[in-house]
Amino acid sequence: MEKTRLVLLLCFIVIIMVMPMAQGVELGPKAVEKWFKKLPHAKQKVTKLHFYFHDIVSGKNPTAVQIAQSNMTAKSPTSFGFVAMMDDPLTVGPESNSRIVGRAQGIYGSADQNEGALLMTLNFVFTTGKYNGSTLSVLGRNPVFHQYREMPIVGGSGVFRLAQGIATAKTYWFNLTSGDAVVEYNVMVLHYSH
Repeated sequence: MEKTRLVLLLCFIVIIMVMPMAQGVELGPKAVEKWFKKLPHAKQKVTKLHFYFHDIVSGKNPTAVQIAQSNMTAKSPTSFGFVAMMDDPLTVGPESNSRIVGRAQGIYGSADQNEGALLMTLNFVFTTGKYNGSTLSVLGRNPVFHQYREMPIVGGSGVFRLAQGIATAKTYWFNLTSGDAVVEYNVMVLHYSH
């Protein structure tokens, strides 16, 4: 038992030491201060990203779960007051077995009494490639029955420090029975490169 704890502790220490190198951007207060000092000389860069968001609310392993509802949610035609927490995979393609490039982590809730529209507050957390460890923060309205939904990118971290931009969502697939969905995202983001 003690040997197992020691091995786990050593693994944890190694992971903590390797993570900053895997992210590609120095972290910590001094690294951020250094980054800001270089900011006047940094160039703005536009990055285009494309991925699929898998929101699975059914089955044994849901990626989004209801965390709250109001006393009127069940009677509302728009499920007004419904709130869910998500940790949805982001993939290269729409298939469930497509390569995962990150996670969409955050909260969405039904915020409109007249139309099916969600308030989305989430982070796209990238887990591979040159954006590994970086995030983009989205805060906006998602009228889910519109063909295209535009939501603002209000910030980011890592490679995407001080990011701003637009995330455009389009439903790729939706199961009316289960509520599961796959949503295509096209993201245009303005950020800085040193």
